[in-house]
Amino acid sequence: MLVYLPEAATSDRPAAQNTRALKTVFRNLTEDSCPKHYNFHMHTVCSDGRLRPEAVMEQAVTIGLKGLAITDHHSADGYHRAQDWLDRWQRSVPKAHAPHLWTGVEINADLLGAEVHILGYGYNPSRREIRPYLQGKKVSGKAFKAERVIDSIHAAGGLAVLAHPGRYRRPASKLIPAAAKLGIDGAEAYYAYNNPDPWRPSRQTTAQVKQLNAQHGLFDTCGTDTHGLSLLRRM
Repeated sequence: MLVYLPEAATSDRPAAQNTRALKTVFRNLTEDSCPKHYNFHMHTVCSDGRLRPEAVMEQAVTIGLKGLAITDHHSADGYHRAQDWLDRWQRSVPKAHAPHLWTGVEINADLLGAEVHILGYGYNPSRREIRPYLQGKKVSGKAFKAERVIDSIHAAGGLAVLAHPGRYRRPASKLIPAAAKLGIDGAEAYYAYNNPDPWRPSRQTTAQVKQLNAQHGLFDTCGTDTHGLSLLRRM
């Protein structure tokens, strides 16, 4: 595992509290949590999605989401724009319910010789360890290894999750145990692989991923992987 010199401890205290809250949410997610209560996988125009970050937040408020994370590929730009919108909205409607917005990112990485996607949540985007993965494109060399990606997310105060483990050329039964050995925190259990309308997690794959996560002490997470114009679907 990589060892990093810590930056100012005071700047990490809010991030640590944020991560603890996120762990509590992850522990209590069920197949009914997404997409009406929580959604931890979506994309904006800041990577390969069609929604503006501001439109994401408008929909999140309309849907009544309790919490979400924008997981653009190799970018936190969408998060920053969404947080700016949320701050302004809360000032204008101070007594209204506001969803909690966590930092998010989706990072390409090599795991067992397969290119996978690792989701990062609750990290501090100003930490130097995560910055190479927020430059708008995938990295190469040692930085492309899953171990390095996971360690970098952790060093930035975040949680690392294997995205849609049923979509790769290596099976989930191999990838999840390997990722667990590297210290990953969870795998995306509730995911709709065939893009149904309305959205619902794929039962067979969800059951398999949940069983593997339970065996390795990992969180089950959920997300629509939205690339289109509605947070209630993938496309």
